[in-house]
Amino acid sequence: MSSEPTPSPTRLYAALVPPAGAGLSGNGTEPGPDAAPGPRVRELRVTGTAEVRCPADRASVRVRVSSSKESVSEATGSVSRRLEYILQALRQHNVAEGDTSVRRFLHRDADLYSMDVEVVVTFCDFDKMERVCSILLEKLDRSVSVGTPQFYHSPECLSEMRQRSCTSAVDNAQQKASRVCQVLGQSLGSPLLVIEQATKEWRSEEAEEDGGPGPAPARLPHLPTITASSQVSVTFSLRGRSRKKL
Repeated sequence: MSSEPTPSPTRLYAALVPPAGAGLSGNGTEPGPDAAPGPRVRELRVTGTAEVRCPADRASVRVRVSSSKESVSEATGSVSRRLEYILQALRQHNVAEGDTSVRRFLHRDADLYSMDVEVVVTFCDFDKMERVCSILLEKLDRSVSVGTPQFYHSPECLSEMRQRSCTSAVDNAQQKASRVCQVLGQSLGSPLLVIEQATKEWRSEEAEEDGGPGPAPARLPHLPTITASSQVSVTFSLRGRSRKKL
């Protein structure tokens, strides 16, 4: 049994809107003969949309060192020397102390004392992050474990992205309204009302690679990207060509 195709939704890009209450009295009826006519304001309502993409602006790297010795002093001393080298390398690359945290854990396993230290470093300069990680791996070799960078978005980055998405949508709406006025032979007036109708955010997914024969190739750390979209409705006043634009 055949079915009729579903009609596509209608999209409204611009509308000439009568002034609020034009031709109506306070109770929604036609005004009486004694009603004083008010100034008629012509309006143009348009919609605008925009999308803004924002790659991650922060990365967190975990660096671990550990040592197992027969005495506590030997275990802590071995780790302390490598920890000091890590912190010195961070200072030399102007990594702020507030972007570095250190955790220490001492435990006993049979006859050995084990000291584990984890340094968590936050980077906003990814080139600097690569240099620091390379130096630590080169100088400390197997005595240090440098984890894979974890990229993320800071709250400031997300806030700026949302603002840019909204303002870009408003700018697109204004450009559309100006073009409509040119076609209609009108002059665009001041904006009367701006409404953000819809917002949406989504995170990009890492592209899937086609696995062929042989060992899987090493993947670089994935840099996530968030996209924000905004749809706004803007109402402008209309003026005749003879009137001077403010």
